[in-house]
Amino acid sequence: MPDAKIRPVTELDIEAICRIDEKITGKYRPEAWEDRVVYYIRRDPDSSQVAERDGKVVGFMLGEVRGGEFGMEEPTGWVEFFGVDPAARGGGVGRALMDTLASRFQAKVAHVVRTIVRAEDREIASFIRRMGFAPAPVTALEKPL
Repeated sequence: MPDAKIRPVTELDIEAICRIDEKITGKYRPEAWEDRVVYYIRRDPDSSQVAERDGKVVGFMLGEVRGGEFGMEEPTGWVEFFGVDPAARGGGVGRALMDTLASRFQAKVAHVVRTIVRAEDREIASFIRRMGFAPAPVTALEKPL
C-alpha cells in the first residue's frame, strides 16, 4: 500500500480533482467535474474514492455498481473516471484506488469490474491491464451523428 490515505470522495474534493485533471489534460473543467462528482456521491457514495498524501488529494477514482445494462443482469462495478497527479505516479496510488473500489464493489455483490478505454489511450490501457483487466465479451459500437 502506498503512503496515501484512501477515503470516499466528497464535494469538497471537486477542486482538487479539477486540478489533477487539468495537469493531465491541460483543460480546467470545474463544471464537468462538479456534475460528475455529485452524481457518483448521490448514486453510490461509498464507492468513489480519493487518495491523499500529507492532506492533499493526489488521485481519484469514480465508479458505481449497476446491473441490467447491455443485457448483463448481474451487478457490475464500473470504473468510469480516474486520475493520479503526474507527480504522484509510480507509487501505488492508482493500484490502491483500484483495490479499494474493487472491495467496495464486491461488498455490493458485484462479481466483476468493467471499464472502457479508448484505443488511443495507451497509458491508461496499460495501467488497466496491470490491474488485471482483460478484454470483455462485449463490443462497443458507435454511430456518428
